[in-house]
Amino acid sequence: MEQHGSRQQGRWRLWVLVGVLVLALAALAAACGGDDEAAPETAPAETEAPAETEAPAETEAPAETTEGDGAPIKLGILSDCEGAFGAFYEVDIGGAHMPMIARGATPAGANPTDGLENLPAPGGHPIEIVGYGCADDTPEKAIEETRRLIEQLGAEIMIGPLSGDEGIAVANYAKEHPEVTILNGTSGAQDTTLKVQAPNFFRFNSDGAQWNAGLGDYAYNVLGWRTAAAISDDYSFAYTSAAGFIAEFCAVGGQIPNENRIWPPLNETDYSSYAAQLAEIWDEVDGVFLGVGGAGAIPLLKAMEETIGPIDPQKVVGNLFYGDPVIVQELGDRAVGIASADSMWPDSTDPKATAWLETWDATWPDLAGFAGSVFAYNYNSAAEAMLQALEAVGGDLSDGHAAFREALAGVVLDAPFGQISLDANRQAIQDNFVRILTAEGPVTVWKIPQVAQDFGGTFTAETPPPDRTNPTCEPRELPWAGKAEVITAPEEVLGG
Repeated sequence: MEQHGSRQQGRWRLWVLVGVLVLALAALAAACGGDDEAAPETAPAETEAPAETEAPAETEAPAETTEGDGAPIKLGILSDCEGAFGAFYEVDIGGAHMPMIARGATPAGANPTDGLENLPAPGGHPIEIVGYGCADDTPEKAIEETRRLIEQLGAEIMIGPLSGDEGIAVANYAKEHPEVTILNGTSGAQDTTLKVQAPNFFRFNSDGAQWNAGLGDYAYNVLGWRTAAAISDDYSFAYTSAAGFIAEFCAVGGQIPNENRIWPPLNETDYSSYAAQLAEIWDEVDGVFLGVGGAGAIPLLKAMEETIGPIDPQKVVGNLFYGDPVIVQELGDRAVGIASADSMWPDSTDPKATAWLETWDATWPDLAGFAGSVFAYNYNSAAEAMLQALEAVGGDLSDGHAAFREALAGVVLDAPFGQISLDANRQAIQDNFVRILTAEGPVTVWKIPQVAQDFGGTFTAETPPPDRTNPTCEPRELPWAGKAEVITAPEEVLGG
């Protein structure tokens, strides 16, 4: 156990070191200017695309389907090389490459975007990566790059995109282009699968609401909150993320009225007025859910400290960003005790989990520590599902990918952090975890098994999509409320 603890602490330190690099890159990018017009997942800071991410030389598009002996399977991979998540570009591509490496492919260089050699050939059909898409968190650029990969470079299958608004746009593109199959990268807006329902778009990762399963229950029953506020970015992913916390907290008896929901605009840099709004109700609420992500997370917390004073970590909980090492590095000891939630279990001792973490570090030494990131993990899940389905049908993409899609819909991943399957809308069902940040790294306290997108009947195709006022605050029965699987007792971590 001591050796495992040392290994986990070592990974956490590596993760933090990489996080420092990411933060530095983001700061440099911000100094160079930005584009505030679109609606990215977090406030973007424009960066110059690195040389290795430039669009590859265009080739003639092949036939629409892979047919015949030895015909290659054309694959495109779309992520963000610019904007708020540009520094995670290599991590995403590396995640998509891992299942192919496990089947014998070899990295062509130190960076994932250097490409792969000796790619697998399901049924005798060699996979050919036609290009890596370079988006910037905006739906416009995501569609531009999707068109380049598919319509110009001939990709028959695409993995991506990364960000919430991008996902909705690409799912709608898929609906209009039935000749291709798209597997989501890591975008998490609810509408992407619940509302759009493109039959050729598959998402093997949770959405933002699923990622908060357990957190509202934790706030109510462990922290003792009864009334709360929520502050989140004013766009699709943050709506979905806040919806999961609000729906669960209200389901178990809490209250978050609309007047306690604060929505800073995207790309905000000065959160002082929003911190002032929180200060006005600070003594009237028991706690606050933080859903401002990415580049906005640290400025928001600093503004809260300047306006309200030192933040009691048991009076705030956060979405997936608030377990991120970049934020931890910036906040230091002030972050200790804050709980967050998502589908990651980086301190797991399961052999599949430790193998994933160690294999990643050995494969990508320059990206060591990032196997515990949803970016790497979700792109890995998508690529693994793709390969299992291709293997099941012998690489056959004929008949409009019919056999391939049927196999893909039935894939059940025995993934490093738990089983992943799909619902009827091709949306992931998977475990979720609540973690508390400690000085040594995140400690997982609760596991919520196999959370579905309907969130215990809360969300359907007919219910209003998450927005500033939805979901409404209503008590309801949730199948996991009060029944979380305890990994480590929260009281042990909190010290009381």
